[in-house]
Amino acid sequence: MDVIWFGLFMTGIIVAAATGRVEAVTEGVLTGAKDGVLVSFGLISVIAFWLGMMKIAEQAGLVQSLAKLLRPLARWLYPSVPSDHPAMGSLIANMSANILGLGNAATPLGLKAMRELQDLNGNRATASAAMCTLLAMNTASLTVIPATMIGLRMEFHSRAPADIVGSTILATVIATAAAIMLDRFFRRRSMGGKART
Repeated sequence: MDVIWFGLFMTGIIVAAATGRVEAVTEGVLTGAKDGVLVSFGLISVIAFWLGMMKIAEQAGLVQSLAKLLRPLARWLYPSVPSDHPAMGSLIANMSANILGLGNAATPLGLKAMRELQDLNGNRATASAAMCTLLAMNTASLTVIPATMIGLRMEFHSRAPADIVGSTILATVIATAAAIMLDRFFRRRSMGGKART
């Protein structure tokens, strides 16, 4: 990935030098850096707000209630993971963070779940079915409250930053359903191939 980004950067500089527009590249780099810092500061307040709300919800027992609701779904999605294994708790926490639109919190939880699933994996050179399901579910990530996107829209002065909630729910429901169907399809196909060999 570093090589790709470096290649894109160098190509831009070479093309700018060949066309006599090096000052435009310099201005673009400085403006992009400034905009990146401004957007980051705007997002800090939104993320801090939602993390605070998450903490309140956790202390009020709402997160535990969501986890209880998600446990049967998690058992169905990850049948090879024992329900009392720490990986199951990480999987449920990752699903909860994604549903609440806290992608920044979901990423470390997903990485933790992946490490714990690797402990259960019999073949360390190949991803297990549960690991593939986690990757599919985390990529599709059903989201009810798109906190980060609302924050970005607020930062860019949207008149109605929360207007994307309905379309986000619809899009992520479709994406999650597609991820589950494809995961099940390829899992069955993989099992069928093993049975034939």
